Amino acid sequence: MSSIKVIGKYLDQPLLTAGINKKVPAMLTIGAGAVLADTILKSPKQERKNNALKIGLTLTVTAISAVMAPRIAGFITGRNNSKTLSQIKKINTELVDNFLKSNSVDDKMNSILQKAKGKVLSLKEVKALFGNPKCSQIANELIPPPDNITSKDIFREIGWLSIYGAIPVLGGITGGIVGDRFTDSKWKEKVPNKLKEGVYQYLANIFLCNIGAGAALGILEKLEIKSKGARCLGMLCGILATGVIGGSVIANYIGKKVINPLISKNSKNDTRTPELLDLSLHTDDIATISLLSGLKWIEPSLPLLYSISGYRAGIGYRNGKENKY
Repeated sequence: MSSIKVIGKYLDQPLLTAGINKKVPAMLTIGAGAVLADTILKSPKQERKNNALKIGLTLTVTAISAVMAPRIAGFITGRNNSKTLSQIKKINTELVDNFLKSNSVDDKMNSILQKAKGKVLSLKEVKALFGNPKCSQIANELIPPPDNITSKDIFREIGWLSIYGAIPVLGGITGGIVGDRFTDSKWKEKVPNKLKEGVYQYLANIFLCNIGAGAALGILEKLEIKSKGARCLGMLCGILATGVIGGSVIANYIGKKVINPLISKNSKNDTRTPELLDLSLHTDDIATISLLSGLKWIEPSLPLLYSISGYRAGIGYRNGKENKY
């Protein structure tokens, strides 16, 4: 087995993914705490209390929304979410015990299999497990190969990803509005920018990227192209066409023609242009491509990536300005 395949198998270990998933709330808490501390330190003394409350509420609601997003999205779409650590350990223990009842292996392989019951295997151990002809079946049961998502599954996966991404954005907007309500008498004037930034983040950085990736995958499926390299390249092109290029234009149009007239006729018709952080947020498109390609190891990163979009929506970010008109 090549080094690249070994790394792929190592990353696709259900125990590794579940372990990272379990740490996501702590990582979000640490990240939110760092942002809050930085905001307080940079604020004038007379504004620190209000800014701490406003930003604290925005971050808290965004983080909670991001953690709850996979469950809510899974419930709405009927998609099974990843198993927990305890569930995976129970499954692995049964698989290994049943295998060893009818198969004899040397001490080294027995040690690897015993470890696989409840711990993440090292790269060397993964290579040894998949390199043993006797253990080919148990290896693929402990670390299942990626599933090629078919056209029948595309819309379910896109729906799950799109709902997943919408929840932290809505959470950020809600937290931001509540924070302003407690700290600013003119809080209503800040709502339009939050909605416009939320629309921008969701369409440009999340939804339209998913649509582009899904459409490309559907075309490749019809052309009977099954190469993972071709599928990834095709989805990347779809993302560039609909999200990176088209998302900004559509989001700005909705802000000007829909949100401003409905919420506040006095709001500026400002055009939100992509920035470096916006472009870096498209790293979640790697997650989209990976998930639609059948890879699961990238999934734990989604709450962290989507929470950034949620926070920016919550503060009403508009090209260098936060709630400033």
